Amino acid sequence: MATPKPVALYPTYTELSDVRLDEFPELTEFLSSGSNWRKQSWLWGQEFLSYIGRNKSQHTYTRFRSEIEKFLLWSFLIKDKPCNEFRKADILEYADFCWKPPASWICLTNHEKFQPQGNGTYRQNPAWSPFRLVIPKGDTSKPDKKKYRPSQQTLQAIFTAINAFYKYLMDEEYCLGNPAQIAKKDCRYFIKDAQVKDVKRLSEEQWQFLLETASDMADNNRRYERNLFLIAALKSLFLRISEFSERPDWIPVMGHFWEDADKNWWLKVYGKGRKLRDITVPPSFMGYLKRYRQYRGLSSLPMDGEQHPIVEKLRGRGGMTARQLSRLVQEVFDQAYELMKQQHGDEKAQKFKEVSTHWLRHTGASLEIERGRALKDLSEDLGHSSMSTTDTVYVQSDDKKRAESGKNRKV
Repeated sequence: MATPKPVALYPTYTELSDVRLDEFPELTEFLSSGSNWRKQSWLWGQEFLSYIGRNKSQHTYTRFRSEIEKFLLWSFLIKDKPCNEFRKADILEYADFCWKPPASWICLTNHEKFQPQGNGTYRQNPAWSPFRLVIPKGDTSKPDKKKYRPSQQTLQAIFTAINAFYKYLMDEEYCLGNPAQIAKKDCRYFIKDAQVKDVKRLSEEQWQFLLETASDMADNNRRYERNLFLIAALKSLFLRISEFSERPDWIPVMGHFWEDADKNWWLKVYGKGRKLRDITVPPSFMGYLKRYRQYRGLSSLPMDGEQHPIVEKLRGRGGMTARQLSRLVQEVFDQAYELMKQQHGDEKAQKFKEVSTHWLRHTGASLEIERGRALKDLSEDLGHSSMSTTDTVYVQSDDKKRAESGKNRKV
């Protein structure tokens, strides 16, 4: 028997908060075509996701929406059982499904869930599927959906979302227990990880090559001034790409660069966990900031209260999304790969095929540690909740001691 085709259940938070089902006719038909409890479960999901969207970050909403959508689709189409009647065995069965979902539920790239029809309604995007096979950067082999397996991080995200969903249902007295919390302990797919962490970063030599590539691109074509500024900022200020993006509750503006009474420059950042922090801005970065502002026709240094977006669109007004910013960075990665390939061969250039925007944050932090900067100061710039997090990710002092102590043993 063929596996039923999944449908997208929930739009963006902006649309969800004031959703009218008559604007989504295919979704309405899907909810009314199944068991009579199907729509009630969907409404519980809508309530929960509205709560998440209202109180958590956009990233958290998107992540939870993906997981709750998959979970309810499995409940509707595979298990045919309401989620408030699930027991531990049902959750473990769902984990089995997530470990090896049917190929028809897997896509290879991100797709919008719904497509506007121009008459106020939205139709399902036929290209969308709830699972995505992530192809490693630089991998040129043909994708095989049969090889899909969720990472440990993905499994963790699945249980985190379902656990939070059941806690919400219990708080609202929609169900009496939380089977996800119990099932996680018995899920056979979780692996206890005691591995030495490998930080995804560029070497000093690779970083200098990337920076020189971005500088040459901007020197030859001013369209790439944004790319150069962004590359320098992500590495030097240890930024996540989202921290420079425009979000519903925060727009990074030039006025967030500020100077204290001692002539030290700082950048105010709204980051992970909805936390505000101030990052030290080194004098070596100020030249890149001045160059970028000059390109935009602004004064050399930011002024107090200045509302220009830090990175703005070339066309239109306002800041840029994380995806748009990532494309700017990727343009430099691609150019660095081509140049390195021409000069030193494909093998040495391969790293620029693998690199992602987040590597720049890791590169900046790792090079600071090698420079000998105090761990406490670096931890605060990174926005880590404790120094132990910084040590675990970047320093790994215990692993270094273990490696050193293991060198003298004989065969």
